[in-house]
Amino acid sequence: MFISVLELFKIGIGPSSSHTMGPMIAAHNFINLVNKFITSNQINQKPGIRCTLKGSLAFTGKGHATDHAVALGLHHYSPEEIAALDVDSIVSNIWNKTSIELDKNHSINFSPHHDIIFDKSETLKEHPNGLIFELTDQTGSILLSQTYFSIGGGFISTLNDIKQLVAPLKMEPATRCPYAFDSALSMLEMSIKSGRSISQMKRVNELSYTSEEILNHGLDTIWKNMQHCIENGLTNEGILPGGLELPRRAKNLYQQLNDNPSQANVNEWLCAYAMAVNEENAAGHMVVTAPTNGAAGVIPAVLNYFVRHEGGTLEKVREFLLTASAIGGIIKHRSSISGAEVGCQGEVGSAASMAAAGLCAVRGGSPQQIENAAEIALEHHLGMTCDPVNGLVQVPCIERNAFGAIKAYTAASLAIRGSGQHFMPLDNCIAAMRQTGLEMSEKYKETSLGGLAVSITEC
Repeated sequence: MFISVLELFKIGIGPSSSHTMGPMIAAHNFINLVNKFITSNQINQKPGIRCTLKGSLAFTGKGHATDHAVALGLHHYSPEEIAALDVDSIVSNIWNKTSIELDKNHSINFSPHHDIIFDKSETLKEHPNGLIFELTDQTGSILLSQTYFSIGGGFISTLNDIKQLVAPLKMEPATRCPYAFDSALSMLEMSIKSGRSISQMKRVNELSYTSEEILNHGLDTIWKNMQHCIENGLTNEGILPGGLELPRRAKNLYQQLNDNPSQANVNEWLCAYAMAVNEENAAGHMVVTAPTNGAAGVIPAVLNYFVRHEGGTLEKVREFLLTASAIGGIIKHRSSISGAEVGCQGEVGSAASMAAAGLCAVRGGSPQQIENAAEIALEHHLGMTCDPVNGLVQVPCIERNAFGAIKAYTAASLAIRGSGQHFMPLDNCIAAMRQTGLEMSEKYKETSLGGLAVSITEC
């Protein structure tokens, strides 16, 4: 299997890769299909579009701005494009419109108020994050239909595609990759046989699909945007949107640490950086999926600490991201990074595993130590539920990223002081995560029907 580092880390907007970015991409895809259909067929009357949200998207879509994402996608916006724009003003502008302009000759009826349906009845059996788009004529007859699934990290799959999947994600065939590892075990075996590090093998694989210049530019852009997100989060203040009246805390924490750095410890710095990112995510601002929006703070926090406090260079940043993406690709292939599929163990747990591997690598860890670091971090997130209060990516998500960064840092430190030999292989830990997710009640998989989400006492 092959999934590019430039696909695993994507620039978009908050608050959720699976509930915001994925639906926006699906809507953007569908409006392109509609455009082709309209121009290829004689349509005498003005058609309309409706979108039905199923499963987790129906239950927590309001808190995750899924309806806004669908409307934006249908109005031709993509996550990366809109990340640099004023999202709130654009949403305000399109929200009361009753049609979508395809070109100067064609338009389609669409009202976000009436044509986005939150259907909390039976979940589609293929995946808990389903969207059904339909183009209809004025009698309600369906002219064109497409079902999408938002499968985590901003990736989508159609109904036809998902039926063909062996793993939870459709990936590029690895036939062009010199190091086509699809497990941690095969990754280690190839590393030992070739004498190359994990990041070196990952780079060679990437260069089978793109150029050195494009790859390095992409990695540097990812890091630049992660830094930008951290900086914004450390300077912004106020109340986060959504109704919980939750104040931002990262700026105040950061100021305290800077005022008395001799008394600051690594855990506090990691918390400040991670919370900064996830407060930006909660506000619907630009973030980098790492590997999801809900877990977007873990990897940037650990990497930022390494650069700012341990003297990490740009070349080391690239090595970190390549190593982390190698681990992330294995987790995606063998399990899931979607909270709606396996709970938060698949989001923050995966991010911590990737961050631990990356940090261990740039500190000079062997491939065996890197695999050990990834396993330690993931192991201590097993069973973690996804139960966001009010369906918002705020409580417990913001603090959870801070603790995920701390666990990742600790895992890397433990692993690099060991020999690399350990009891539980990473592949087995990933399998345990997948099985735990399969057996986990849907109440704890991003539906806000259990756990913390229903434990608030209202006075």
